[in-house]
Amino acid sequence: MRNKILANIDSRDDYLDKVTVGKRKLHDAKILLVDYDPYWAVLFEREAKRIRKTLGDKVKQIQHVGSTSVPGLCAKPIIDILLIVADSSDEPVYVPELEAAGYTLRIREPDWFQHRLFNGPDTDIHLHVFSEGSPEAERLLRFRDWLRTHADDRQLYADAKRVLAQKTWKYMQDYADAKTEVVQEILKHALIDQ
Repeated sequence: MRNKILANIDSRDDYLDKVTVGKRKLHDAKILLVDYDPYWAVLFEREAKRIRKTLGDKVKQIQHVGSTSVPGLCAKPIIDILLIVADSSDEPVYVPELEAAGYTLRIREPDWFQHRLFNGPDTDIHLHVFSEGSPEAERLLRFRDWLRTHADDRQLYADAKRVLAQKTWKYMQDYADAKTEVVQEILKHALIDQ
């Protein structure tokens, strides 16, 4: 559904304006990609511990996802974290507690798997919140696991990222959206191999 919404540049900008909490941040630059850093796993564990302490048993699952979770893969030095709660649309259950701990709600997407995105209090993170059973959460994990164990697709993804990173992107989301084609190609490999 998100790709259909984002297909038209005018509706795409309108959509992103609508789902962004606060003002969208201009990037207007190339993307900084760095070599894999084992310290990213340490940063994830620190954030996971803080989130578990903040939310307790409301945390159904917490996982390190995205490129920083794949050894050997270049990445933007931003830690992507997948947080599964019972119902991500039920914001009063978890949002106030995360905000009190310093997390900032930046994206609210009720029409895309009830996705919520937070920035961290003192570490550059993207905390993605989905409901239990979300197909998008499963897709994120499948993609991560596939890249961890398939060097050819990890290299394909790294090459695509490096080419795209050389362009100037108005918004960081533009770069993320530009990777859709290669991500879908790699996910087909992962699904065929099941």
